Amino acid sequence: MSIAFIDLQAQRARIADRIDKAVLEVVHDGRYVMGPWVSQFEQELATFSSAKHALGCANGTDALVLPLMAWGVGPGDAVFCPSFTFCATAEIIPWEGATPVFVDIKPDTYNMDPDSLEAAITMVKAEGKLVPKVIIGVCLFGQAADYRALRAIADKHGMKLIADSAQGFGTTIDGRHPTDWADAVTTSFFPAKPLGCYGDGGAVLTNDTALANLIDSYRVHGKATPEDLATHKFEHDPRYLNMRVGINSRLDSIQAAILIQKLAIFADEIEARNRVAARYNAALAGHVKQIPHVPDGFVSTWAQYTIEHDNRAGLIEHLKSQGIPAMVYYPVPMHRQGPYAHYPMAPGGLPVSDAKAASVLSLPMHPYLDEATQDAVIAAVIGYSA
Repeated sequence: MSIAFIDLQAQRARIADRIDKAVLEVVHDGRYVMGPWVSQFEQELATFSSAKHALGCANGTDALVLPLMAWGVGPGDAVFCPSFTFCATAEIIPWEGATPVFVDIKPDTYNMDPDSLEAAITMVKAEGKLVPKVIIGVCLFGQAADYRALRAIADKHGMKLIADSAQGFGTTIDGRHPTDWADAVTTSFFPAKPLGCYGDGGAVLTNDTALANLIDSYRVHGKATPEDLATHKFEHDPRYLNMRVGINSRLDSIQAAILIQKLAIFADEIEARNRVAARYNAALAGHVKQIPHVPDGFVSTWAQYTIEHDNRAGLIEHLKSQGIPAMVYYPVPMHRQGPYAHYPMAPGGLPVSDAKAASVLSLPMHPYLDEATQDAVIAAVIGYSA
């Protein structure tokens, strides 16, 4: 038996004709970068997310740094993020000369703990060396952080809020998308993400028109915005009036064309992912240390299905012997990694992040995981005795 951890080819089999036609349309048209497919995809992405604006970019990491650039975040500023996350969440902060401050997670959802965040902000303010500027919450494993609580903390301290939804695009709280709370929502279209393309890609979503215009400028070498052109006489392409130091972070037309087709079936795939997760939960409850917890009113997109086990290494080897892959995400939290270990963290350390890094593992998860294959995974997990 050989089981795929994420079966991208199963999805391709469903929409291969549409994908192939879309790609060839771009190839024959010749507008390969920021072509009309990008605008169409941005409009459809914004509609899906109930956002006013969606701006495609080169990847999910650029999507995270673009709002920081637009807000002028820099030296002397503190940006708060979880330590139990992929490095992209934290690495963009030193890029801008700012200081990451690491925050602990909740033990049931693995997402940012508002109490740890509040304590970290209070600590930074009391020390007086840094100015709290931005909070970056993460939709880890596909589930939204508690953006209602994070928004309240951001407002209390006059800070901006980013929802890093690289794993969780499409997640909702009481039917509302993170754009209802966050100043900016960022996502990645890396192929393994719930909404993935056939290469790299990312996007920023926001309801702030001025922010959207600035991000549009920064992603294209600092080109002039509509606000810039209102005060400058310039009759040429705004790309050639550079008002700020930007970057080159544009979404390819081919990737946008692929994403248009994938977005059309995305809602159906989210439902399928939740059916798979519900079967896992029902079968594995009581057989592992912890199964995923989704609070009432939250809908996860299940980028990963993550459990905990007291003998993780043993279980992984057992699964491997039966042709079943398992992955360990974030075995070393960011605050334990060399380049980041000197940055501040919330008072009392990050004990939950440390504990979870030693026990979590993820099982095969995708919308096309059939019941027979899933039952084989479940039986292998239940059949393992440490």
